[in-house]
Amino acid sequence: MDEAELIHEAIQGDLNAFNRLVLTYQEMAFNLAYRMLNDDDAAADATQTAFISAYKNLRSYRGGSFRAWVMRMVTNTCYDELRRRHRRPTVPLEPVNAEDDEEIESPSWLADGSPSPEEQVEGKELEKAISHCIQGLPEEFRAVVVMVDVQGLDYAEVSDAIGKPLGTIKSRLARARMRLRDCLAGFRELIPSFFRLGEEVI
Repeated sequence: MDEAELIHEAIQGDLNAFNRLVLTYQEMAFNLAYRMLNDDDAAADATQTAFISAYKNLRSYRGGSFRAWVMRMVTNTCYDELRRRHRRPTVPLEPVNAEDDEEIESPSWLADGSPSPEEQVEGKELEKAISHCIQGLPEEFRAVVVMVDVQGLDYAEVSDAIGKPLGTIKSRLARARMRLRDCLAGFRELIPSFFRLGEEVI
């Protein structure tokens, strides 16, 4: 059964069909939520909440990219959580480095092939630097750069997911990339040489 049929069956109330759609997009949804919230448990909760919301609102789906429609649910759920955090700030339980206030432990979702121990250390440090810089972006920039540059959605899908015009998406992405470049310049020693040009990180 293809995706269109699964969506049709799910709209008709077939929970098994909806569960198959969940299996297709749950990893992408979780990764987006994690990048937005920087917390495994919060990301898992947001992903579950988003899929529950998607199921309840299936009849409002009007065609187009179902992936983008699901990502909109995830993004909105993350925005709600971030607003809640601003109202009720919490202190992270993870150990942090007193010098730079970064978490000591590396993210568990770091992609892993079969690198050497040295490459593993360098990769973890680079991932921490990238995660740090992404977390430093404004929420609306963070969502766009994660969906385009991390998850590979096209501009039109991100426009649908965010609910903003295509021009706004391109503008936010350009500004987000510029901020990331400037932030990563502070971690120049971690950036592979093929990403460098002279003294600038590109």
